[in-house]
Amino acid sequence: MRAKILNLKSQEVSVKEVIKNLSEFRNRPSAKPSKRLAPLLLSILWLCAIASVAFLWNLGNIGLVDETEPLFAEAARQMTVTGDFITPYFNGETRFDKPPLIYWLMAVAYRTLGVNEWAVRLPSALCAIGLTCLGFYTLSKSKEEGTRKEEEGRGNEEGKFFPTQNSQLKTRRLPLFFSTPWIGAALIALNPQTIAWGRTGVSDMLLVGCMCSALLAFFLGYTLEEQREKAEFSPVSASRFPNKWYLTFYVLIALAILAKGPVGIVVPALIVGSFGLYLGNFRQLWREMRPVSGILIILAIALPWYILVILANGQTYIDSFFGYHNFQRFTGVVNKHSAPWYFYFFVVLVGFAPWSIYLPVAIARTRFWQRSYWRRQPRSAQLGLFALFWFGCIFGFFTIAVTKLPSYVLPLIPAAAILVTLLWRDIIAGNEPDNRRIKLEKKPNSLPRGLLATYIFNVVFLLIIAGATFYCYNWLGDDPAMPNFPQAIQQSGLLIVGGTIWITTAVAIALLLGKRQQRWILVANLIGLVAFIIFGLTPAYKVVDINRQLPLRQLAQVAVQQKLPGEEFIMVGFWKPSLVFYTQEPVTYYRAVTKVIDYIKESKNPTSPSILLLGYPEKFVQLGLQPNQYQLLDSRGAYQLARVPRTAFR
Repeated sequence: MRAKILNLKSQEVSVKEVIKNLSEFRNRPSAKPSKRLAPLLLSILWLCAIASVAFLWNLGNIGLVDETEPLFAEAARQMTVTGDFITPYFNGETRFDKPPLIYWLMAVAYRTLGVNEWAVRLPSALCAIGLTCLGFYTLSKSKEEGTRKEEEGRGNEEGKFFPTQNSQLKTRRLPLFFSTPWIGAALIALNPQTIAWGRTGVSDMLLVGCMCSALLAFFLGYTLEEQREKAEFSPVSASRFPNKWYLTFYVLIALAILAKGPVGIVVPALIVGSFGLYLGNFRQLWREMRPVSGILIILAIALPWYILVILANGQTYIDSFFGYHNFQRFTGVVNKHSAPWYFYFFVVLVGFAPWSIYLPVAIARTRFWQRSYWRRQPRSAQLGLFALFWFGCIFGFFTIAVTKLPSYVLPLIPAAAILVTLLWRDIIAGNEPDNRRIKLEKKPNSLPRGLLATYIFNVVFLLIIAGATFYCYNWLGDDPAMPNFPQAIQQSGLLIVGGTIWITTAVAIALLLGKRQQRWILVANLIGLVAFIIFGLTPAYKVVDINRQLPLRQLAQVAVQQKLPGEEFIMVGFWKPSLVFYTQEPVTYYRAVTKVIDYIKESKNPTSPSILLLGYPEKFVQLGLQPNQYQLLDSRGAYQLARVPRTAFR
């Protein structure tokens, strides 16, 4: 009886609180619809502008870049031709390097846009855009309530610790472009790594889009559970299924597995698990996320294709995909892609430039060693800590891996962007600590005192980039496929334009620093980067395409026009898969000249008395061919295409 009375009293209190909250909501003055709609429309325009500059502008205006991109493009095209969407093929041979999701998306794009460069790269661009938008949304929902309430609770004490100027900055209404979501979206999208892979038709950005969006969805679900708990809303805890964002997390993990394999679940599990263990709420997370339901969702989405492809190809697929392309890449060197342990420090420095300069300060800002502080914070205040675990786990995981490639650490770029965004949020809000605060204990969210050195290094770093841009033509002569490229890029004037942009940006930052306008340093970096993309980088892509890829596309058209029935197409001395995509015909590849001769001599019952041969002019000499022994069909760039009688090799 007593328990019933207590239960009725608690329900009465809850009802009173709900009525009180409703009355406060009704009495609160509401903003005009136009004032609510304007920020939303401006935010949508901002996201569209970022997506256009970073990922969509001139997306299909250059040809496929050898060697990796055409492999994916042609495997997807052959799926549409053969109707076999289980086993990927390239040039008539199975291609077990990657799971099928990227091929399926390209095939859909082919059916919609036709077989072209736009369709090849559109899935990567859309993944990058989707990740940018979800990052914007996540940052807009992360209010860091705990920190703000603590500051409000201190009242007049804050005036003792912060200069009057900073206090005024806190209360001053900032322009919308200085808001945290706007900055975060820009930093997630506008950096060299994300721009490069968001414009390339391979599976890397698909993995990043799925896996990183899954991690953002996890954090949204993580904070949603706290909101439901505060509202005393219990149906989720009683349900057999996790909340909507946790469900999204599981679906995206399944897609990440279909994008690139086991790494799509291993890395997110490592991040979420270490984050929960650090905060001491791992068991609570386990109960909230309903992992049994989640695993069933992942298996339902990802497992069927793996079963079908193993049934179709047996042990060959298991050994190739799981053995060679996953386990061996982690434990040994594959395709000569080895690098020292510090390799990814340079990759992040350059790949996340110019924002990478602020990463050390942004990481120190979290005060991750103050575990007791973070355990007291509400979940909405833990985005910076979660981004740190996200960044650190990926960096450490792939540093341990023996095979190293720059794209492997692409999934940590959004985490780095979040860390730097939160740092700039504090800088813009005027939360820089004053040196006169001597005896006050530092807050975990306060800015380190090395920020001035970071600003100075920002200027120096941009000057280094400018110098490298001016003189990089001296380092660009090693590719035999485009021997005239150094002269072409120098004559284009793009190096002068790019270097001038970075020098101007460095000078602007130095002037802003001298006038103590720190918040505008972010804007100067952003404007400089966008200007470099528009006026330097994009035109440079075109110069590279003209010198490296255009000759192959032109010779592919000639080969299609000149090829006789049953005539074999052979490439000697190099391997350029783009020819298979642009001719839509099988091509025989041989790097060694002796193997070409042996292959032609040993061919039985040839379907044509001649072959089409593509190679560098010196390869024809090494084959022992005289100009009167073959018919030169065309010569473009560093290559020549000829029809050679088989009798010339006997």
